[in-house]
Amino acid sequence: MGIRLPSMLLSAKHSLKLQSLLTRTQFGIPKGHIVVYVGETQRKKRFVVPISYLKHPSFLDLLNRAEEEFGFNHPMGGLTIPCDEDTFIDLTSRLNQS
Repeated sequence: MGIRLPSMLLSAKHSLKLQSLLTRTQFGIPKGHIVVYVGETQRKKRFVVPISYLKHPSFLDLLNRAEEEFGFNHPMGGLTIPCDEDTFIDLTSRLNQS
């Protein structure tokens, strides 16, 4: 009589992957992307951006501004970037072209 631990682990791992996939698609977040909230007013706009943006120096400048303003306490529950929406759109469109 043996313990079938590996099959139980595989089943649990499969369930977690499925749950993660369902959560991402439910909220419209494709794999390899993050959600950021952008705006300088109380009402901020939600953007889904590729994780690869996190390495770009211009995007890092925005993240540094967010850290200075909010620290690790982001009021929207997600990453909040204190930037004008038009500026953010212009930056991301330039990042898409490169």
